[in-house]
Amino acid sequence: MARSYGGRAREERPRVRIDRRGDTKTLVVDETFASFYRSGQVATHCVWDAIAAPILWLAPKRRRRILILGLGGGSVARLARALAPRAEIVGVELDREVVRLARAHLELDALEIRVEIGDALAWLERARGRFDAILEDVFIGHGDDVHKPDWIPEPAHRLVRARLSRGGVFVSNTLDEHRRVARAMREEFGSIVSIEIEDYDNRVLVAGDAGLTGAALRRCVAASPVLGESLPILSFRTR
Repeated sequence: MARSYGGRAREERPRVRIDRRGDTKTLVVDETFASFYRSGQVATHCVWDAIAAPILWLAPKRRRRILILGLGGGSVARLARALAPRAEIVGVELDREVVRLARAHLELDALEIRVEIGDALAWLERARGRFDAILEDVFIGHGDDVHKPDWIPEPAHRLVRARLSRGGVFVSNTLDEHRRVARAMREEFGSIVSIEIEDYDNRVLVAGDAGLTGAALRRCVAASPVLGESLPILSFRTR
């Protein structure tokens, strides 16, 4: 989810819809920018590039299982598929209508991911097995008032830790709560990196092993054929 969609007239509109502008389709959920799609284009030059970028920290052979909490229309999943073509990717999404529109308009099924419709916390509580990357993009609320649910950071981080493979990465897309989420991450993980995105309020927090640094992750992105073009809008900092 990206907080940069406001400023439009507040006429009555569907809470979940597809907006079109030229060859670009945008999934809007409760007046927030929830997914972006342009046929033939993987990089979004937006928040989702930052959420997917930490997959590059993992060696290609370590990109085997990826979990996305808050699938939305599949922008992160599309990037994850490009960065990990052979991975098993699981996407959890609460809103059935979001998934329906993503399948109908954003080619979600072409990504060959496993879609689970349900509450992300409940899914984590009953999950089995481990993932090399867990990407969390869960928000509640409306418009500029979106925020994390009260189960993030806890018990979410404890549950994520139990499902994360050794040496894996955990990513959390945050807004105003970024300091609180970062503090909780430090209690569970050896290293934290913050990614900021030009023109967006989001702070994408990345947790991993002690070798993870902002400079190292930046080098991974710079070398990527998929995300290298997005490097100018991304700022990396070790916290």
